[in-house]
Amino acid sequence: MAKESFESLMEQFATLHEVMKRELGKVIIGQQEVLKQIFAAVISRGHCLLVGVPGLAKTMMVSSLARIMELSFKRIQFTPDLMPSDITGTNVIDEPEAGRREFRFVRGPVFAHIVLADEVNRAPPKTQAAMLQAMQEREVTVGQETYALPDPFFVIATQNPIEQEGTYPLPEAQLDRFMFNIWVDYPSPSEEERILAETTSGETQQLAICFNARQILNMQRVVMSIPVSEYVIKYVSALVRATRPKDPSAPEFVKRMIDWGTGPRAGQHLILGAKAFAAMEGRCTVSLEDVRHVAVPVMRHRIGCNFAASSEGVDSVEVVRRLLQTIPEPKVPKYVSR
Repeated sequence: MAKESFESLMEQFATLHEVMKRELGKVIIGQQEVLKQIFAAVISRGHCLLVGVPGLAKTMMVSSLARIMELSFKRIQFTPDLMPSDITGTNVIDEPEAGRREFRFVRGPVFAHIVLADEVNRAPPKTQAAMLQAMQEREVTVGQETYALPDPFFVIATQNPIEQEGTYPLPEAQLDRFMFNIWVDYPSPSEEERILAETTSGETQQLAICFNARQILNMQRVVMSIPVSEYVIKYVSALVRATRPKDPSAPEFVKRMIDWGTGPRAGQHLILGAKAFAAMEGRCTVSLEDVRHVAVPVMRHRIGCNFAASSEGVDSVEVVRRLLQTIPEPKVPKYVSR
């Protein structure tokens, strides 16, 4: 692809991102960084876990995003009595004519472009595991048959961090399949005043469709094609390896406070997330600042802190921030003229 045409694509990409922000801004007040991270996951084929207290419009964000995209959308409310077949679907017996019976697969709600797994930690591990194959391989196996899921396919899950009774912590294998763990915080004073004024007036906002499936797939291809320098790859590798307490390059505070660190998938998601952020700003190159921008949402759920960390009030977010301050940038070899 010619440099001029690629730069033109990046400009279009930045314009589409602004259109998305403007349209979602009609119903979502504030939370710009959260929306940016969700969109970054969508255009880099990733899944998101939104964590925040009730009433912060987590579900509205996802449903509004689905409304501006011409994609199928299904919401699954996770509850303790939810069964795996309630998500994936099940085989039923049909009798098309007298004396003859046959099995017919009835598709579950997971067969949609965007799946909202609401309060995903309220279902037991058996049900949570029904999402593993869908999130990684983008297919579902029921009985002896495997069915492909729609393309594009995204899982955006929500989780309430307050209530612990009647909830089931997500297993590490499933957490690792979420590209971003996004913390949804309280609005600022001015944003909260706008929320109170606009949501109690009785007026409803109509959202226009901005994207279709083909455009999303094209965006994903563009993001994947953005080049990444060896300089950035070395930095990502050093950052990921520094989270592992048994690695020689790990800082002393990691060896003391961390039980397990991030795997290679974290490095993949750091690079893909950095590519998405560069594309949303209309840039053709990925910088270390892009990597730092996505480091916390990519790594916060992939680091296991031990008792020593909790006794000092240190969590995985603080560990990532310390690593960003500790890990040096790779040395650039100097050009020597001959």
